[in-house]
Amino acid sequence: MPDEQKTNSTAKTNFFLGFFSGMALISIIAFFILLIVVFSGKQPVDLSAKAKDADTAKEDVKKEEPQLVSVPAVAANDYFLGAKDAKVVLIEYTDFECPFCLNHSKTSKKINETYGDKIKFVVRHFPLSFHENAQKAAEAAECAGEQGKFWQMYDVLFATNEAKTMGIEKWKAEAKKMGLNVTKFSECLDSGKYADKINQEIADGAAAGVDGTPATFINGQLVSGALPFEQFKSIIDGLLK
Repeated sequence: MPDEQKTNSTAKTNFFLGFFSGMALISIIAFFILLIVVFSGKQPVDLSAKAKDADTAKEDVKKEEPQLVSVPAVAANDYFLGAKDAKVVLIEYTDFECPFCLNHSKTSKKINETYGDKIKFVVRHFPLSFHENAQKAAEAAECAGEQGKFWQMYDVLFATNEAKTMGIEKWKAEAKKMGLNVTKFSECLDSGKYADKINQEIADGAAAGVDGTPATFINGQLVSGALPFEQFKSIIDGLLK
């Protein structure tokens, strides 16, 4: 029995010595790790900081989104009705084959009849790619404009839209009825002489926020869609005060 007690006592002593030795070793290792971290300048990983960085990255992406630019000012090659130096300027981007533009053309006519020289009404082209006749219709208006008949052709183009008779040969026949030099008109239209001008107007309009037709800028502010006359009247009257 005494030998057993001695053995048990020795075992307990060895256990505690091993335990405290292990703890001391762990403490020493932890101490050296801490020294390494401090002197290396490394900081513990901060997950909340990473989250903030992710949010900042999202904000940076938003800041890099394309910014809209102002619609180009009225130029010498723009066609307009009304007064040259009018207080209120409407710049309309249109597509002659667009059914909404057809309806809006009647509103535009009423606007011009109502305000006359109190406004300046400008038309620019924005033929949509899925309207097969729209590009050439825009060119037809420009070719007629060479001979001083832009606005007459403007009306004819929408009339052929409404009658569903749009087409190059139809417009050439209408040009003859208008008294245009048909040979000159045909050469202009067939050659695509004004394609570059129209494409530039599309690009400028898109950069300013036009993504469909009709689109009207009233003193630089975009008004999208074929809105009723009363809504345009409210805006224009407010600007004329």
